[in-house]
Formats: sequence, C-alpha cells, structure tokens
Amino acid sequence: MDIPGALAAVWRRIPPDAAPSPGWWLVLALVATALAVSVPLLWRLTRPAVTIVHELGHAVVGVLCGRRFTGFVVSADMSGHAVTVGPSRGFGRIASTWAGYPAPAILGALLVQIALAGWGRTALFAALLALVLALVFSRSLHTVLAVLATAAGVGALWWWGGPGPIALLTLAAGAFLLLGAWRHLGAVIASGRSGDDPAQLSRLTALPAGVWSASFALVLAACTLWAGAVLAGPLGDLL
Repeated sequence: MDIPGALAAVWRRIPPDAAPSPGWWLVLALVATALAVSVPLLWRLTRPAVTIVHELGHAVVGVLCGRRFTGFVVSADMSGHAVTVGPSRGFGRIASTWAGYPAPAILGALLVQIALAGWGRTALFAALLALVLALVFSRSLHTVLAVLATAAGVGALWWWGGPGPIALLTLAAGAFLLLGAWRHLGAVIASGRSGDDPAQLSRLTALPAGVWSASFALVLAACTLWAGAVLAGPLGDLL
C-alpha cells in the first residue's frame, strides 16, 4: 500500500476551492432543502442528521464547561439523548442542556457562509473527522447506523465530489440544518413533554419552559437572518 501517495491524495482534498459563481444551483439547493423538510417521507430519512448535530451540541458545550461526554443515542423515532457527566446542577449542566436546539441552526448558518466562500471541501473533511469521533461515542446499533450513513454520504462527497456539487450540497446541508432546527423547535414546543430540554431547563432554573423555548427561537432567528443576509445578494442578482 502506497501510504505516502494516499496521504498526498487526502491532503489534496483538504484545501478550499475557489468561491463558486452565483447561479441556479443556489435555487436548486434551496428547493431540495424545502422538499427534504416538508415532505414527510424525506423528513423521516433526513431528520437523523439534525438529531445528531443536536446531541453533539449538548456534548461539545458540556465538554467546554468541564463535563465529561460519555455517549449519545439516536432512537428509532429519531429523538436523541446525550449524556455528559458532572454536577447535577449549575452553569455547566444548564449550558449543556440548552445547547442542543441552537446547534443545528448555528452549524447550518455557518455552512451557508462556507458554501458560498468555497470552503465546502474543507468543511466536509472536518465533518467527517467529527462523525468518526462521534461513532466512538454511539451507544446503540441505531445510532451507529445513523452516524455511519451520515459519514458515508459526507465522505463520498468529500472524496469524489467536484467544486460545483460540493458547493451545492454544502449549501443544501446548511439550509436543511437551519430549517430542520425550526421544525425540531416547533415539535418540542407543541409536545410540552416533561423530558424535553425546555422542561429540564425549567427544573434546573427558576425560569419557565416557555422562556427557554423563546431563547432557542431568538438564536434560530439570528442564524436565519445571518444566512439570509449572505444569500440575499446572489439570489437577488439571479432572480
């Protein structure tokens, strides 16, 4: 096996491409995103990506706050659960519990910027590394399969995709995570279950669950405005 040659091939696929020119690929990416979020069958197939980012949001913020991440689960109904070990109350527990719903929106808005700047290939490599690491912390067969399927798609696009398809699909992924975050938030507000993040945050603090749901909505709105601002110019010129 030619290890130096393989490493060189990997290295060639890490640097960013030139920023893509605006075109109808922008509209195609956004239409595909709208279909994935609104068509029930497509949403059931693609929703695990939002759940994975949600759970990893809990994990990343928990680790940054000094907690220990031990694993996460994506259930058959596409709900999820991440476990961080540390004090049962306090800032770290509150911050890690809060981080789940904003995570897909923040990553989605960032991916929109990345796609339009030509950094999609580099972002895909970083996402692939994160998914491989997430596989180590997967705690059920369904979780392993969901992470593997996501990693396989990301890896194939990173290795074989050209600059155009990478920009299109990175933009679609960003818009999907952003819209998926809104759909997730709408579902949790409608359900009002005692085990959901807003209810847990209410038990950890003196604030009602509605306040925490509103905080999620504010972050999602800010991310939507950020992504919309960078898309407005190219789409305006095109249409």
